[in-house]
Amino acid sequence: MKAVRGIKQMVAAAKIIKAKGKTVGFVPTMGALHEAHLGLIRRAQRDNDFTVVSIFVNPAQFAPAEDFKKYPRDIKGDARLCKKEGVDILFCPTVKEMYPEDFSSFVEVKGLSGVLCGKSRPGHFRGVATIVTKLFNIVSPDVAYFGQKDAQQALIIKRLVRDLNLPVKIKVLPIIRDKDGLALSSRNRYLSGAERKDASVLFSALKLARGLVNKGIRDPREIVRRVSGLIKTKKKARIDYVSVVDLGNFGPVKKIKDNCLIALAVWLGETRLIDNIIISGKRN
Repeated sequence: MKAVRGIKQMVAAAKIIKAKGKTVGFVPTMGALHEAHLGLIRRAQRDNDFTVVSIFVNPAQFAPAEDFKKYPRDIKGDARLCKKEGVDILFCPTVKEMYPEDFSSFVEVKGLSGVLCGKSRPGHFRGVATIVTKLFNIVSPDVAYFGQKDAQQALIIKRLVRDLNLPVKIKVLPIIRDKDGLALSSRNRYLSGAERKDASVLFSALKLARGLVNKGIRDPREIVRRVSGLIKTKKKARIDYVSVVDLGNFGPVKKIKDNCLIALAVWLGETRLIDNIIISGKRN
């Protein structure tokens, strides 16, 4: 595995790979790698000739009061995992190089960035869209891989690629869950023992939603009410949102139909967790 820190070095390495007619699969991450990241890496390896993984904790997607400074970092452990998985290039740029002092250009996907997580994290998706655009320009991937847990991020990146005619295909892979259903996330490390136990209610609530739809309930308000009620049985859980939206544009729906997304964000102590499921109006 080749470790690269400089942007120029990464651009040069990508040019050499592409000049040989080889395909590049790219997995952008903020590190603190877990099994869900490794699943993306393994898929990238199956699909492509070369695999590039980036690790960069992006300050532009954190608000001043958020957890940028304490976000889990383990570059040595991450590097060991990437080497074990057979990653070809590990790209770990510095903040100073990615965002020089006079940096003043940002990318924003209007509309999609202002709902769900965008309401409580203003500016977050502008930071995501900007760093992803920069990484695509540097790495020149043929295919980039993301997880369904970050459904809003994935759709925003798809729209970004479409609108700006970026020559990269986006693949979104299913959520990887722990034994109790909790979606794997680097932020799960923040949870205390009691909070981790309570966190299983998120997936239980989503399963409840699916069950209600299978019983014929099509009113999103009833789904939200019942899901919220279950989450609130955990005293330390604070709901940011529970929403039923159209999977294609994240707009509200009046009736459960095909390709709806039930998404939620919940605080457990000082940790904000997100999760979602895709449902349809048909009984499963």
